[in-house]
Amino acid sequence: MAGFHDNALTNPWPAMAVGPQGVVNSYQALSLPPEVRVDRRVAKKLLLEQGAPTAADKRIIQDGVDDLHWIAALKPTNIGVPAFRDEIRDYGEIAVLTVALRPAAKARLTELIHRAIPYPVFLVSTQGETVTLTLAHKRFSQGEAGKVVLDGGMVGITLLADSPLDTAFMASLAPDAQAVANLHTLYQGWMERIEALAAARITGQFMPPESPERTLVRRAALDEHTRLEREMVRLRSQAGKEKQLNRRVELNLEMGGLRKELEKVMEKLRRGSHVG
Repeated sequence: MAGFHDNALTNPWPAMAVGPQGVVNSYQALSLPPEVRVDRRVAKKLLLEQGAPTAADKRIIQDGVDDLHWIAALKPTNIGVPAFRDEIRDYGEIAVLTVALRPAAKARLTELIHRAIPYPVFLVSTQGETVTLTLAHKRFSQGEAGKVVLDGGMVGITLLADSPLDTAFMASLAPDAQAVANLHTLYQGWMERIEALAAARITGQFMPPESPERTLVRRAALDEHTRLEREMVRLRSQAGKEKQLNRRVELNLEMGGLRKELEKVMEKLRRGSHVG
């Protein structure tokens, strides 16, 4: 994906005036200079060739993508942040893309887009008025020379309009708001801020990551909170269908135990989101 830059631009995102306001806000929050702008449509053919290993995946792309645009290419030469390369990965460029999804788009579609692009991607997905950010680390393939694959799962969050927590999150995205050593730490910082927003939706306070240790605590607590919430939903459903009184009592006791576990997880999330 070779980019181009228009140094005469005074506003790098004039094309972002259309669509949900959350798209505009997402790019403005990055505080990027005009030189990073690409603003090119990405052909669906590229996704089909590089991101669809199966016939089913091809159908997901064909049926789900309405429009895909490559908005910006972040490089050392245009944002002043050094590249990063080691034996595992090469972060010489970060691609910023937006995709408009059709109403029936499958959840797997965003993963297929991340897989198709050989650079780490800051992806803004829109579906109606819903705006979602997703990121996923990349690494060199161990089985195929020259190929880049996902390194771990995606991290994502759906943005909420008129939310003070989301406003604080957006304000934390600019490179100047982070301790950025290179493009890899910049990308990792964005992922950690998404996790911080997910935690804030539970605790009520957004706090950017303060240290690797706090980040790990928060990540583990978020995973545990998700697991416990799913188990609580399952038990509530089971209790609602149960006809035997003794069994309903047992299920209520189990839910009481889950509530206590959730309280402990909440405390971990607060510790991971507060100074001190």
